[in-house]
Amino acid sequence: MQMNSARFSPNLTMNMAIMPRSGYSLFAAILGVFSVAGILLNALVIIVTLRHKQLRQPLNYALVNLAVADLGCAALGGVPTVVTTAMGYFSLGRIGCVLEAFAVAFFGIAALCSVAVIALDRYVVVCRPLGTVTFQTKHAMAGVAASWVWSFIWNTPPLFGWGGYELEGVQTSCGPDWYSRDLGTRSFIICYFLFCFAIPFSTIVVSYTSLLHKLRQVVKLQMAEGGTTAKAEVQVSRMVVVMVLAFLLTWLPYASFALSVVIIPDLYINPVIAAVPMYLTKCSTVFNPIIYIFMNRQVITYVYYCFTYHFFKKQIAPQMSISLLFMDCSLVNKAS
Repeated sequence: MQMNSARFSPNLTMNMAIMPRSGYSLFAAILGVFSVAGILLNALVIIVTLRHKQLRQPLNYALVNLAVADLGCAALGGVPTVVTTAMGYFSLGRIGCVLEAFAVAFFGIAALCSVAVIALDRYVVVCRPLGTVTFQTKHAMAGVAASWVWSFIWNTPPLFGWGGYELEGVQTSCGPDWYSRDLGTRSFIICYFLFCFAIPFSTIVVSYTSLLHKLRQVVKLQMAEGGTTAKAEVQVSRMVVVMVLAFLLTWLPYASFALSVVIIPDLYINPVIAAVPMYLTKCSTVFNPIIYIFMNRQVITYVYYCFTYHFFKKQIAPQMSISLLFMDCSLVNKAS
C-alpha cells in the first residue's frame, strides 16, 4: 500500500483549495455532535444491558453487539475525524491513516453485519425456518461472532497489499482506496461491495419481507381479537420501512460512490460531495440505537429506571419481561 507522505504534511494550501476553512469547521462541528451522541447513546445501551439481567437474553445479543460496534466506530473513527477536520488537514500521518481507516471499516462493517444478523434473528424466531429448533444462546453468539469475523476477513486484506487505505473526501479522514486504477485494488473494491454491502442488504430485505408475510398470515387468523393484530401489522410494517430506509440512507450513498469510481475510473466527483457519504456512514452510530433500541418502549422504561434510581434514588423496577424484539413472537407463531 503506497501513500505519498507529502499529503500528510500540515500545509493547508491544497486543502483550502478544496473547501474554505469555515467549511472544515462546519463539517467538524456536525460530525462532533453525531460522534458525541453516538458514544453516549451506545454506551447507555451497553450499561443498561449490563445492569439488568432481563435484557441479557439471546434475542438481544445482536442488538448489544450493534451498540458495541457503533461505539467503537464513533470513538475510534468519529472523534479522530472531528479533530483532523477541525485542523483542516489529516494530522495523524501515514500510519495513523491506516489505523483510522481500518478501525472505521472494521467497526463499521461489523455494525452493518449486526443489522443483518438482527434481521436474520427475527426471521428465525418468527418464521421458524428451522422447524421446532428453538433460538438459543449458541445461535445468538454464532451471529455475533460471524459479524466480527466477516468484518475482519474483509478489512485486513488492504493491510497486506490487496486493496489499500487512503485519504478520502476533503482529505481529513481515511478509508478504502476507491480511486486506484490498479487491477488488484479494483477487484478488492468490487468484492468488498458484494460481500460487505450487497449480501447484508439482501439478508435484511429477504428476512423482513418473510417476516411481514408471516405477520399478514397472523392478521387473517386473528382479526376476531379486536384489531389488535392489525395494529401490530401497521406498527411492524412502519418499523421495517424505517429500518430499511435508514440502512439505505447511511450505506447506499457510500457504496454507490465507491462502485461508481471503480467502474468509471475517469469519473470526477467533487471532494466535498464525496465526503458526504462518509459522514452519513458515521452518523449511523446515532441512527442505529434510536431505531433499533430507543424506539422500544420497554427499553425506555429500563433507561428511565436507571436514571430515576441514580438521581432520585427511586427503586421502582419495571415489572415486565424484556425482549428487544419489536413484536410478540408467541402471537405470530400461532400462524405456524
